[in-house]
Amino acid sequence: MSNIEIVMGDAAEELRKLGDSSVDLIVADPPYNLGKNYGNNQDSKGFEEYLSFSKKWSTEALRILKPTGTLYVFMGFRFISYLYHILDRELGMFFNSWIVWHYTQGMGRKKGFSPRHDDILMFTKSKRYKFNLDSVRVPQKYYRDRNNMRGANPGDVWIFSHVHYCNENRQKHPTQKPEGLIERMVLASTDKGDLVVDPFCGSGTTLRVCQQLERDAIGIEINPEYVSMTKDRLSSSFQGFDSLDPRTERVPLDLR
Repeated sequence: MSNIEIVMGDAAEELRKLGDSSVDLIVADPPYNLGKNYGNNQDSKGFEEYLSFSKKWSTEALRILKPTGTLYVFMGFRFISYLYHILDRELGMFFNSWIVWHYTQGMGRKKGFSPRHDDILMFTKSKRYKFNLDSVRVPQKYYRDRNNMRGANPGDVWIFSHVHYCNENRQKHPTQKPEGLIERMVLASTDKGDLVVDPFCGSGTTLRVCQQLERDAIGIEINPEYVSMTKDRLSSSFQGFDSLDPRTERVPLDLR
């Protein structure tokens, strides 16, 4: 059984309470500073204030990561280059991947191109990090002798559907992430019994995934309504993850 804990409070302040080099994986989905309403707080900071906020929580994230640990962080286009600079140049973390989460439906525009992706930065604390490729392989499109029969590396473009409002697993949260998306991060960068931290727990997706994958997890959330929502979600029956990479169901074309 996994140990799942949710803490109400400010991300940076609560991260300070965790021990040095004690965490295997951090999955962070901070506010993008786009003015969204998160109930008891508004996602609208001044430019320098937002950079200071980003530096503060990411500094604590680096401290608590084990040398073999990994950070995945979602970020909107307006600040992702600045966050990259903080992690790479200021904190000295090791860049691994710039992952693109592609989704098929999103906000429509009449002028300009409609956005259809989010960006995820993957950084590690050192060059000696944990990565379980065999746990996240996807079936080959074609079989060749030189291919790994267990499947291919999923690459850095991930296709997962949004959790649509008609989905029974949809929570009352404006930026809920698909469980399959978080599942890939957890499987790739941890083993059973490892500790995962989500500093911006939101709708509780990371905790729900860790609960099912037998990882320990700590979620930090500043909004008491979201804390209550997450507790209810964790106590509900599990019917399967709410999203899948469509490639996981394919059969190599020349083996049909």
